Amino acid sequence: MSLFAIGDPHLSFSTDKPMDIFKGWDDYVTKLQKNWNNVVTDDDTVVIPGDISWAMSLESAKKDFEFINNLNGNKIILKGNHDYWWNTMNKMNKFLEENEFNSIKILHNNSFKIGDFSVAGTRGWFYDDSCEADKKVLLREAGRLKTSINEAKKLGGEVIVFLHYPPISATQKCDEILNVILENDIKRCYFGHLHGFVAPENASIEYEGVKFTLVSADKLNFCPKIIEKF
Repeated sequence: MSLFAIGDPHLSFSTDKPMDIFKGWDDYVTKLQKNWNNVVTDDDTVVIPGDISWAMSLESAKKDFEFINNLNGNKIILKGNHDYWWNTMNKMNKFLEENEFNSIKILHNNSFKIGDFSVAGTRGWFYDDSCEADKKVLLREAGRLKTSINEAKKLGGEVIVFLHYPPISATQKCDEILNVILENDIKRCYFGHLHGFVAPENASIEYEGVKFTLVSADKLNFCPKIIEKF
């Protein structure tokens, strides 16, 4: 049994938003499916930290969720900035249940125990938003991360954090999110959101004893990254 991560699949089976137009994304769905099923078994779990589907509603995201559900292993998904289909937990869980997408779970104000580890996370937010509305969103995201980590601590084991937005780069940092991570003695945080050429100093960062690692799909050449084997 192993824990993997890969973010930002940007699926669009029911919408006209093909990622193939971008460099490095040619035939990416085929690559993702092949690579995923080559390394992930049905006993494994894969965390997908956001930007799951371009769909605008749960109903229009059905084919994208069907694709994910049919991949090997269990999946834990969280919200990205392009997940416009996102809804209340009740509606999303009902959608998963009604469509028998039984291998998919939602990470939102909660946590999941995977082997000897507990998975926590939230979307996160930008570093430099200065308007009052954005500050409110950032503080809400910091609160959600704290709630998720607290739930993870109840489950026991090392808490591993997953975010969509990177909380730190070589030149910027988001103190509100970072403070939650540091105050809770988190040692590993994985994030997505960044695409194309990403400077090495932004793809893998060590700060105050925490290792931050980018796991967006194109960065990983559309192959899930193993986090732990147990």
